[in-house]
Amino acid sequence: MKKLSAIFLFMLAVTCYAQDNLTQSTIQTILKGNQAQVVQLAEAFSEEQYDWRPTDGVNSVGEALMHVAGGNYYLASKMGFAPPEDVDMTNLSKTTGKENIVAALKKSNAFVLEKIAMVKNDELNEEVDFGFAKMNKLAGLLSIMEHNGEHKGQLIAYARSNDVTPPWSTN
Repeated sequence: MKKLSAIFLFMLAVTCYAQDNLTQSTIQTILKGNQAQVVQLAEAFSEEQYDWRPTDGVNSVGEALMHVAGGNYYLASKMGFAPPEDVDMTNLSKTTGKENIVAALKKSNAFVLEKIAMVKNDELNEEVDFGFAKMNKLAGLLSIMEHNGEHKGQLIAYARSNDVTPPWSTN
């Protein structure tokens, strides 16, 4: 009976914790899907296509990918999560080469997913100055998700313009 009670209490604690972080885990799940597709697109472009841009003055494929990586770090930093010590935010946009860009993108994706889980429920309504707007932390988390989705769409358009088929659309 003691074992059964212990198991029940453990399951109750896990369920309560999951409910307590429902917002964060939902955002993580959606973001993780967007991130996976952006990485798939990044890997589908050839090295040469990383310099392609639709017109002068618009981000190239590589620059758009690094913009996503930088955005992950920037938005998280405004919520109190400093980028890893080995990430130089002032020179992040200077990263070149498909392999380096994909690695930087993956690293920023993992970082921001981890930080989302660290935002406590009682902090979600705290106001943050993101530089472009003042909003609460929940809006900041949603902005991270939206920013990744926005640039996934941009990269899909870039891919279609370069005869690159988004890998998930071939199944």
